Amino acid sequence: MQQLTSPALEQNISQRTKTSIMVIGGAEDKVHGREILNTFFHRSGGTEGRLAIVPSASRDPEGISNRYRTIFDEMGVSAVKVVDIREREQAENPVWKDYLEDCTGVFITGGDQLRLCGLLADTPVMDKIRKEAREGKITLAGTSAGAAVMGYHMIAGGGSGASPNRSLVDLANGLDIIPEVIVDQHFHNRNRMARLLSAISSHPDLLALGIDEDTCALFEGDDTIKILGKGTVTIVDSREMLYTNEPHVGATEPLSLFNLRLHVLCHGDCYNIGLGKAMPSSACAESGWPPECRTSN
Repeated sequence: MQQLTSPALEQNISQRTKTSIMVIGGAEDKVHGREILNTFFHRSGGTEGRLAIVPSASRDPEGISNRYRTIFDEMGVSAVKVVDIREREQAENPVWKDYLEDCTGVFITGGDQLRLCGLLADTPVMDKIRKEAREGKITLAGTSAGAAVMGYHMIAGGGSGASPNRSLVDLANGLDIIPEVIVDQHFHNRNRMARLLSAISSHPDLLALGIDEDTCALFEGDDTIKILGKGTVTIVDSREMLYTNEPHVGATEPLSLFNLRLHVLCHGDCYNIGLGKAMPSSACAESGWPPECRTSN
């Protein structure tokens, strides 16, 4: 059997963010400890931070943006703006780039990921957010639909509970913020393992992440993913996959996938993308990946 390989992941490593991108599985705690939202607040500058909320995925952008604005105001942030884009023509207006000029953190809410991409993909405002996140100028967070759009390839919809097959997942282009990953959210809560495997069968060069509710995969600039929250992050690494029948079977026929590597990580655990290596919370240094496990330059 011939190993399936692609240069896409290696080519994208140089584009990875130098600071924090928070990929949240949805339904993050907004009432009690607010661990994930507090992490975003502190990494965006704390009380000196200037935040922007992007509610474009939601059918009720005013309601959802007001909810997050209240939360961040209660935390003591210095300023909160809302990028209230409801039509594609609005997003094309370069004035939004100036509106974001002094922001230290951007939070993309949940809703419909196809709506979000339809409004913001290939627009000046999204180009600015993507560029500044990759360059470490802002902390970027996305929850639910805001998490689904992080990769170049995006899970736009599909089913759950069945054996992996191509008809189980609908794929579309995402916002290309972390191009080497494909993300599913509300993961174990909605039984989406088969859907994630179905997605990865046609893109074995990508790292697949299934993120539970009230759980966050925190991407750091040193090739590290750190897990926060109450649930788990399931990582399917298919970079050494030896075989799949995906090109040869019908859309509803079951898929075979050989030699996948599966990791299930919980709060405090870390994953080194370059090495494909997971570490428990007890071995993860506070500043990131332990020195002996960091990717050499």
